[in-house]
Amino acid sequence: MNKHNAPPEAYKTDWLKSMDKRTSIAQDLQQRHIALCDDLGGIDTLSYQQRALIDRFLWIEYWLQREEANLASGGEFDSGRYTQAVNALAGLVNKLGLQRQKRELSLNQYVKGKQ
Repeated sequence: MNKHNAPPEAYKTDWLKSMDKRTSIAQDLQQRHIALCDDLGGIDTLSYQQRALIDRFLWIEYWLQREEANLASGGEFDSGRYTQAVNALAGLVNKLGLQRQKRELSLNQYVKGKQ
């Protein structure tokens, strides 16, 4: 499997796994993935559907940030596509939720986390 330095231009399943983990972009996106999964109660508690929405959320968020950088530098900017992406991102947030979820830890997990 070829490792990529940045997310693909068009969404593809498992795009995050296909990125070269040595790059700063991949590391940043991986940290965001962990943070989002943790906020929703931990990766082990998430359904397939939630994990699929998280992947799409991260991809759209990255795309929006690239578009914002283009706008800031005077590059091409399509306000219609940007607005659609913001609305899509808001829809994903609406489905995933805005509130952190409690995560149940066993005593063993708690002790491991303290080490």
